[in-house]
This record gives sequence, C-alpha cells and structure tokens, in this order.
Amino acid sequence: MNYRSISDMNDAIVRNLHRLPRDIDLVVGVPRSGILAATLVSLTANIPMTDLDSFLAGKIYTSGITKRRAALDRQHSEMRKILVIDDSVSGGNAMRDARSKIEAAGIKGDFVFAAVFGLLSQHKETDIVFEVVPHPRMFQWNFMHHVFLEQCCVDIDGVLCLDPTEEENDDGPAYEKFLAEARPLLGPTRKIGWLVTSRLEKYRKLTEAWLARHEIKYDRLIMLDLPSKAERQRLGAHGSFKADFYRKSDAILFIESEHEQALKIAKLSGKPVLCVETNMVSFPDALSLPALEQAARNLPARLRQINSPDGRKKVVKTAARALLGERAYEMLKSRVKRTA
Repeated sequence: MNYRSISDMNDAIVRNLHRLPRDIDLVVGVPRSGILAATLVSLTANIPMTDLDSFLAGKIYTSGITKRRAALDRQHSEMRKILVIDDSVSGGNAMRDARSKIEAAGIKGDFVFAAVFGLLSQHKETDIVFEVVPHPRMFQWNFMHHVFLEQCCVDIDGVLCLDPTEEENDDGPAYEKFLAEARPLLGPTRKIGWLVTSRLEKYRKLTEAWLARHEIKYDRLIMLDLPSKAERQRLGAHGSFKADFYRKSDAILFIESEHEQALKIAKLSGKPVLCVETNMVSFPDALSLPALEQAARNLPARLRQINSPDGRKKVVKTAARALLGERAYEMLKSRVKRTA
C-alpha cells in the first residue's frame, strides 16, 4: 500500500516549486482535495488562491479579501498565468472536467494544470505531476472514503471514536456510559470490511448500537472474547489478538490508532499497518526499504538532501527511530554495540 500524508503532500510541493513557472499569478484548487494542495502552494509561494467554483464565479481569495468578477476582469492583465492544481490524477476525469468548465466560462489566460501525485510521471490531462505514486494507494485525506476500505481491518477506539479516559475505562458503569456516548472521530463513508477491536465481547450490543446510530457500515465486528479488562491486561492481548485475526484474513491493510500497537500488529501479522497517530504505514520488516523511504519522506528537507556519508547515516538513524519507537531503537542500538 502506497500511503501519503498531508506532510508528504507539503514536502512534494516544496520539492517541486522550482518546476512551476515563476510568474504564476493565481492558484486554483480543484474541489475538494485540490483545495488543500492549492492552499499549500499559495502559502508557500505567497500567491493568491481560490477554488475552481469560486474562480468560475469571478471570486479569488487574497489577504482575507474576496474580489468579485468585475475586479478580476479589471486586473486580468495582472493575472494571466494561472495554476490549476489537484491532489492527484488517475483516470483524469476531474482535471478534464475542470478544463471544460474553464473553457465554457470563456476565461482567458495562460493555464498550467498540475497534480501533486500521479500514477505516471506524465498524464495527458496535466502539464506537471510532482510525484509518482502507483496503485494501490491511499491518502491521509481520503482513506476513510476509499474503495479499499472494504478490504481493511479497522480499529474502533482512537480511529472511529475518541479513546476512553482513565476514569471512563473502569470496565463498569462509566465504561458502559462511554460506549453509549463515545465522541465520533473519523467518519467512514464506505463500508468497512472488518472492525477489529480489543473491546470485550460482552460489550457487543452497546458497540453495535453506537455504530448503527452513527451509520457506520461494516461486514463483521471482531471483539476480544475475554471475561474482563483485568484478564485482557494480564494476557497483554491487544496487539496479538488483532494481528492474529489480520494475518488469517484476506484484508490488505489494518488501520490502527496507536503507534506501538501498529508496529506489533505489522510484525506479528506480516502485513502492513496504517497508524492514524503517526500517519505512517508500518511494514512487517521495520527496516525494509519501503518503510525507510516512507519515514525519510517525513524528515525535514534539509536532512533528506544531505549527500555526505555522515548525513546519510543521520537520515537512516532518524528514520529507524521513527519506525521502531524510541525504546525499540535504543534496544537495537545496544544489541549492535554488543555484537560489534
């Protein structure tokens, strides 16, 4: 699974700003996700922006002021170079639709069409693609609306709703109240394949009622069949329970709330795990090339671009620390020292 976070999008934009014409006067975002990309370009390059629908209606945003069509027409000579950008391009339908709407509106200008992420380095619908991200892929801003969600295992607490507090997590009346009134977090718009939770089986009816009330669709709800929270803690069954089911299932991705559990599930299942806490995908081999590349993308640009041996070593260390967690990284470092 190729995953990109909002941080990855921002990094891709910063790395590719030099590829854009220097005289762009306006950035136009293709709704909805393209507005995020347009905002990042606008803020980074200090260029006015708007969304496509507002642009077609003659409105642009600049310094908190909305200018209507008459004002835009008066300044047309000042806004001849216009960047139209979307978050990604695949089949090209959204970009073709944007081109058609601009042509139908009769707006004249020198247009540049771009996508931050594309399946290929060149698409006929765009002039520029910043980064190639092949299928299968998911983005931070769309994974809860993605067709692949039907092939995913998804945690509940920390993903679909906020985690219970210590006071709420009493395995008694306070916890039952939490289950009935849990505050929604990420709202899926597609059916989920498997909800896999460390909640105890005895709380199934309360959990199902909450899911129904919030119109969350799913095929199966997998819960931990233990008598009590104390027994679950004694066995330390959180990650191993989820990993065991995930490993035996046909799911292609597990969406987990906590970083440490994500690492454990990935290791025990042999499959990738997306962690919403870190917005990173943990791979079965924590030091695999895809994992290190993903972690390196989240490093500051100044570190990624260091070419010296010491600089590259620093990148690897930082990426490994992010992937393994501080404790696991220190343990690995100690082992390496002992065997050296």
